[in-house]
Amino acid sequence: MTNDALLEHLATRRSPPIASLGGDVSDEAIRTMLTLAARVPDHGMLTPFRFILYRGEQRFQAGTLLARRLEERDGPLSAAARQKEEERFSRAPLVVGVVFTARDNGPKPIPEWEQFLCAGAVCMNLLHAAAALGYRGNWITNWYSDDAKARAILGIGEEERVAGFVHIGKTAMTVADRARPDIDDLITEFSSANGD
Repeated sequence: MTNDALLEHLATRRSPPIASLGGDVSDEAIRTMLTLAARVPDHGMLTPFRFILYRGEQRFQAGTLLARRLEERDGPLSAAARQKEEERFSRAPLVVGVVFTARDNGPKPIPEWEQFLCAGAVCMNLLHAAAALGYRGNWITNWYSDDAKARAILGIGEEERVAGFVHIGKTAMTVADRARPDIDDLITEFSSANGD
């Protein structure tokens, strides 16, 4: 039996602008979202990910610290640029950091790239879980994902990496669809003759 509501969600899902996300996200909703997000393909059952929650006043503190880091790295910021950085984590009521943590897994190790795919799947699942609970989300990385000092500011360990920061809240905004690739251009049929 088909699930028409799920098909409709998958066919129309769009990420709203982060600044459009508002309201509150309850502790119960967060726990449900994260529980569902963690139900991903995970070769070897390694759980190569963890979550960091940025909410409440700590969102503003994170932004202030990121602005200082960017200024330290790149030089003085204009007032507008500083404000943009200071608001990075406070535009939505909740930001979930999905942090990739590679696992050492024995004599026949699961490749690190495969583990990272697992963490990426967590981000996508989190968007779906948020939608199922009546919220919307936007998955980004941004400059601070690739800056070791910025990652440390955000509570991410030296050996860890960012799979994504998922901004979550409520919005009534309808986001127009964007151009999508022609699916026929993305499909080939395997033939053993191609290897001859």
